[in-house]
Amino acid sequence: MSTAKQTHEHEQIKKWVETRHGVPAKVKGTGKSDDEGILRIHFPQHSEQQNDLEEISWEDFFKDFDENHLDFLYQEQKENGEQSTFHKFVKRS
Repeated sequence: MSTAKQTHEHEQIKKWVETRHGVPAKVKGTGKSDDEGILRIHFPQHSEQQNDLEEISWEDFFKDFDENHLDFLYQEQKENGEQSTFHKFVKRS
């Protein structure tokens, strides 16, 4: 059985994302002057071209991540043992 983990540790998140060839991103058109908008992790090699996503820096990503008091919920492996890209953002408890 596969389980999810939860963290707000920047280096742990960055390592998980980069190991899976992901990049920090935002949904275009959702930000205001003082924030990046809706945050996403984009895995270009696992998806069709995503015209609605724009890559952002880790610095900008973590600024909004922390300001919104988010945690990163993620899975290391699928039940079949393959590497998982399952993740989501949840409010920090």
